Amino acid sequence: VQLQASGGGLVQAGGSLRLSCVASGRTFSSVIMGWFRQAPGKEREFVAAISWRAGSVYYADSVKGRFTISRDIAKKTVYLQMNSLKPEDTAVYYCAARAMYGSRWYDDAQYDYWGLGTQVTVSS
Repeated sequence: VQLQASGGGLVQAGGSLRLSCVASGRTFSSVIMGWFRQAPGKEREFVAAISWRAGSVYYADSVKGRFTISRDIAKKTVYLQMNSLKPEDTAVYYCAARAMYGSRWYDDAQYDYWGLGTQVTVSS
C-alpha cells in the first residue's frame, strides 16, 4: 500500500485546511486509516482514524469538534478537514493504514503503512 498525503500549508489561527491521503496498491489490505502528526521536538501523536468499510471514526481529544475525518471509497482517499486551527496544531501530518481492525486505533505501532508527511503551519 502506498499513501500520498497532500493539502498542507500555511494558515492563520482560526482558519481551515483540508488534507487528503490517496491510497494505491494493495488497498484491500487496509481496514483502518489514520492521521498522525509530529511537531518539532515532540513525539508523533494520534489525530484521527476511520474504518474504510463502516466509516467509524475516532478522534484525539485535542481535535474533537474541530477536525473531521472522512473517506471516499471510490477514490481511495481519506480526508482530514481541519477547522478552527490553532498554532499548536502546527506539525507534519502523516496518513497511515493498518491491515487489522482490532483496537487501539490511536497507537501508531499498530499501523503498517505510512505516507510521507505534509506540513501544516498555523500562525498566530
